Amino acid sequence: MSLPAVTEDGKRLARRAAKGRGVAAVARAGFVGRGVLYLLIGALALRIAFFDDDGRQADRGGALAELAEKPLGNVMLWLLGAALAGMALWRLSEACFGQAGPDGRKASKRAMSAGRFLFYGFVAYSVLAFAAGDEGSGSGSSDRQTKDVTAKALDWPGGQWIVAAAGAGVVGAGLWIAGRALLRKFRDRLRSGEMSRRVRRGTDVLGVVGGTARGMVFAVAGGFAVAAALQHEPGEAKGFDDTLRSFADTGAGPWLLALIAVGLAAFGLFSWVNARWRKL
Repeated sequence: MSLPAVTEDGKRLARRAAKGRGVAAVARAGFVGRGVLYLLIGALALRIAFFDDDGRQADRGGALAELAEKPLGNVMLWLLGAALAGMALWRLSEACFGQAGPDGRKASKRAMSAGRFLFYGFVAYSVLAFAAGDEGSGSGSSDRQTKDVTAKALDWPGGQWIVAAAGAGVVGAGLWIAGRALLRKFRDRLRSGEMSRRVRRGTDVLGVVGGTARGMVFAVAGGFAVAAALQHEPGEAKGFDDTLRSFADTGAGPWLLALIAVGLAAFGLFSWVNARWRKL
């Protein structure tokens, strides 16, 4: 057998493995893990809106600290980290072999999957490191980290433009996420035909409310990054926690933050819907 034929057979086998039950299982576990994180962040944000936040951050670090305090918390942290690693592995398989659907092998979609692989790989690493005892890895304040990174970037040659472009990109991503949620684009990725009418309606509510809230948080965070660049002031940049708290500083007071918190929790439940009915 010639070398090209062997190579092609290897690619075919790798593609079949990437679409197999094993990768599908870890992907579904990843959606469960993502749902847990967003449910915890939503609960923390709701506590900040109306109750004493007790110094807890409404971000990934705060969610991990909250989980660690529960019975068998360390075991749950290891499971969460493993689930998110599964999400990263699935995204890597999409980057290499394409997403589900007729246009899933487009270069643009594979590039997006590669970016998501890097993101979920970092999140999984931070959760696992926190479970292993490196508390600074997973539970660090997203606000402090954002300000530190922004300060370093602003000191680079052309750093002001880099930060502004990155912030504008995050704004665009947030609007894109919210827009797709409002247009119910998520239906294309779900096996809706297998759902009952009641489940489909509930999924629409969770997808629209959750996706819109998530998109708004990203868009506002990006806006703060743009402001930090324009003013050359790293302190204007905000992480997830400070971005959420900024909603409480509007004329609507804590009620807008509470609405966003409910939306983030809804996105957590929507992630669990994906774990069951997502096309993989």
